Amino acid sequence: MLILSRKIDEKIKIGENITITLIDVHGDQVKIGVEAPKNVKVFRQEVFDAIQNENKAAVVEETGNKKTISAVSELSKLLKK
Repeated sequence: MLILSRKIDEKIKIGENITITLIDVHGDQVKIGVEAPKNVKVFRQEVFDAIQNENKAAVVEETGNKKTISAVSELSKLLKK
């Protein structure tokens, strides 16, 4: 994990197309802005986790097969690399 220090209005570049800007720091809360192409999905971690859980639950409902869940989990791991 790369850890960076930034001041308000300073930016972090990820590749050529993604920019993270530190907007505000207030107490223990930090506000950031994310500029990314529309094809790049940006989620808070808890939202991403909820989507993943819903997708897994939908597969179980559709198939009723736990082997499918294992395959979906493996595919998710590969896509995260």
